[in-house]
Amino acid sequence: MLRVMRFEPAYRNASGRILAQTMNSQIPSIHLVMRSGGMGLDVEALEDMARRCRVNIVKMTHAAKSGHPGGSLSSIDILSGLYGTQMRVDPEDPEWPDRDRFIMSKGHASPAVYSILHEIGYITEDDMMSFRELGSVCQGHVDMKWTDGVDFSAGSLGMGLSFGLGCSLAARMDDSERNIWVMLGDGEIQEGEVWEAFMAADFHSAGNLKVIVDRNRIQNDDFVNVQMEVGDVAAKLASFGWAVKEIDGHSMIDILEALEWASKHDTGPAAIVANTVKGKGVSFMEDNPSFHGMAPNDEQLDLALEELS
Repeated sequence: MLRVMRFEPAYRNASGRILAQTMNSQIPSIHLVMRSGGMGLDVEALEDMARRCRVNIVKMTHAAKSGHPGGSLSSIDILSGLYGTQMRVDPEDPEWPDRDRFIMSKGHASPAVYSILHEIGYITEDDMMSFRELGSVCQGHVDMKWTDGVDFSAGSLGMGLSFGLGCSLAARMDDSERNIWVMLGDGEIQEGEVWEAFMAADFHSAGNLKVIVDRNRIQNDDFVNVQMEVGDVAAKLASFGWAVKEIDGHSMIDILEALEWASKHDTGPAAIVANTVKGKGVSFMEDNPSFHGMAPNDEQLDLALEELS
């Protein structure tokens, strides 16, 4: 049965955790029909949610004095669109079997995930601000054993798509309508296991498997074309039998159109190659490899918050 949820003060999920209350103050009287797909937000509301998430990304990495802000900032517009319009989840029932799965394969971009989970109501602001602390539900890499709303434990890169394909085939065996969304980094797709999974997904006609490549062109140590160029990603995926769309990963209109297309494409796996900017939204982090894995200091935090205000 469809559950329509409104966030109210002290509203709790099945595990007893108080749901976040950000939506009440930011978008009054919004009803979240999460089990039917997304939050029912329009483009303006989604863009504002992405801005709030960017604020929280820089705040939590600053508080931890570590973390990965760059790739979190590049992916947050896409995640806002995904959770805002497509994801069938239920913060009140995190283990709902027919929920859609989101696999953040580049798991170091956990601040992006936690900021979205806060918006939806899985975690509190205090949870976010305990990022990377011992015992926190917000560990440095996403971990499904620690955090409601996380369905993949990340660490070494390159494993998320294989995991996602397994989830896809399990959904088929369960006769479930759930979709599996996997986000990969463009540096990550240098890993060989990724291409085994691309090939296997086509072979198995995994129509409920959707991939988003965050094509921000920077990886751990340097620019991707310096480390090992990955070339025309869209063309390579198409040659592996995938349906592919290439978009501007910061245009919410482009994002929503591509997500709707991928969601409806069910004859085989679908991929969105999102051209993004590492560190998007904070000028001194944009296209700056240093902020792949470096937190802002006090002065940089003030500058970032001023730009994002």
